[in-house]
Amino acid sequence: MVHLLPRAKTRRTAHPLPKFGALALAVLLAACNTQSADSTKTATPGNTASVATSIWPHGGMVSAANPYAAKAAADVLQAGGHAVDAAIAAHTVLGLVEPQSSGIGGGAFMLVFDRSANKLTAYNGRERAPQQATGNLFAAADGSTIGFREAWQGGVSTGVPGSIAMYKLAHDSHGQLPWQAPFAAAIQLASEGFEVSPRLAGFLPRIAQYGRLDEDPGAAAYFYPNGKPLTAGTVRTNPDYANTLSRIAKEGPSAFYTGTIAQAIVSATTSAPLPGKLSLADLANYAATAGDAVCYETRAEKLCTVQPPSSGLAALSMVALYDMLVPKDPTALEQITAFVDAQRLAYADRDQYIGDPEFADIPSADLLNPRYLDARAQQRFAPDEEPTAGDPGAVLRAQPMLSRFAPDRPTETSSTTHFSIIDKNGNAVAMTASVEAPFGNSRFVQGFLLNNQLTDFRRDADGRAHANAPAAGKRPRSSMSPVMAFAKDGSLALVTGSPGGNSIIAYVAKSLLAALRWDLSDTESVSAPNIVARGTNVRVETATDEGKQIAKELAALGYPVQEREGENSGIHLIRASAQGLSGAADPRREGVVIAVP
Repeated sequence: MVHLLPRAKTRRTAHPLPKFGALALAVLLAACNTQSADSTKTATPGNTASVATSIWPHGGMVSAANPYAAKAAADVLQAGGHAVDAAIAAHTVLGLVEPQSSGIGGGAFMLVFDRSANKLTAYNGRERAPQQATGNLFAAADGSTIGFREAWQGGVSTGVPGSIAMYKLAHDSHGQLPWQAPFAAAIQLASEGFEVSPRLAGFLPRIAQYGRLDEDPGAAAYFYPNGKPLTAGTVRTNPDYANTLSRIAKEGPSAFYTGTIAQAIVSATTSAPLPGKLSLADLANYAATAGDAVCYETRAEKLCTVQPPSSGLAALSMVALYDMLVPKDPTALEQITAFVDAQRLAYADRDQYIGDPEFADIPSADLLNPRYLDARAQQRFAPDEEPTAGDPGAVLRAQPMLSRFAPDRPTETSSTTHFSIIDKNGNAVAMTASVEAPFGNSRFVQGFLLNNQLTDFRRDADGRAHANAPAAGKRPRSSMSPVMAFAKDGSLALVTGSPGGNSIIAYVAKSLLAALRWDLSDTESVSAPNIVARGTNVRVETATDEGKQIAKELAALGYPVQEREGENSGIHLIRASAQGLSGAADPRREGVVIAVP
């Protein structure tokens, strides 16, 4: 089969952990505004992906966004920990060394595969709105809608953080090490100091122009000591974070959701500007959930992700629609156009129907029904025409449901993280976590940042019904889409996911198609040019000659192409087979892959 995407000449068979002072060049903040969901300029095409291989089931593997986090998780696996133990270690470290992307002040989704039980569980640690929240959550006193930047930096944007509760729920079912063990690496790094990475340092001057990170007293003292932003290579300690994690390790989640830490969270979110309505009761009553994954069986494998309010099913839908749209023996260009059109159809459905299923009747099964997907694939539209959402009710039951909700496309910024882990027993975790915008809403308490995830709700209360409208206790829609793929015999084949705002869905779909359809190596699967097609706009990453060629070919067909030198993906992928494990980390960020012997 012919591909526009590049083919690797060689694949490295080992990956030593790089020195922390020699990380990839910084990815700088380009914009944090209502016009763009992407807030960073990515690394140059000269960077290479981190790759690794391992003999399995006698070893394990971690692919994560920062070397400190990958090493912490690998050490836990080496000590006999479950993939869930390693996930807690990785994420608590990421909250320290990559605070612009995620942390314990935000939320997450986690897929866990238990190999011995052959069971997949979806854990939901998405933030919830306060009980006092209403559909007019972002309405100003005069009835107008608060602008994104103002809402982002306001206390009103913070939902109840869910990561810690999700850790505990997953650990209770899967953990092999004591609850305290996975926190040790982050506590040690916070106490003794870590080296500030170029990516973190690169964000700081830029974010000060758009947000209040340099104005919040705690954040300013930590990130801008003596009024100057931290620079790459600086060794930074965070004793408050070490104390917070030590308390959680000793006392359990109650240390976070009640008492002084909870009070600090409430005080920070109920202060000006734009004070929110988060209460101590909201934190004390928060509970993460666990349930079945959403799965779709293609002709060659089964793809699984987390249920809504995750948008993972849209990534699955893109793969399914691609399979229906691509012709037999396709040319390279036909593969690309099939992917573009599959994205546009899937995004339209996602914007119409996805929300919190506890509050709205979300047609998850219908959206992945093969008969409905086939009908969507038959829809014809011009390259410069925006496809509308489909109507699964009309297609499947002659009972239209399109009018149930109005379409919704809120701003979603791209500061998120993803990591993939497989332990020595073949158990796996795909976890995507976020504080939403870069550095969340800039409020720094007890050594960590708070999220602004409630801006993922529709902010404009226009009188129409929206699946993603804010409500008391409701979880906002998320683009986070951790995915696992399984072979027809039920064995684990692939673990993947990415950060990137609403572009996550396209990034994850690309990694699935690259690894499962286009016969690309792990390196190529994460490094291949990103294409994000939503509405009429088709963004093409043109940092490489391959990307430039794709953009030229699509434009010649009439697609409204927007060329981007870089995209903000952070795909962390592990592939499993009878021969062993192999993996790669997206070169656009600072991630690495570590094989555990």
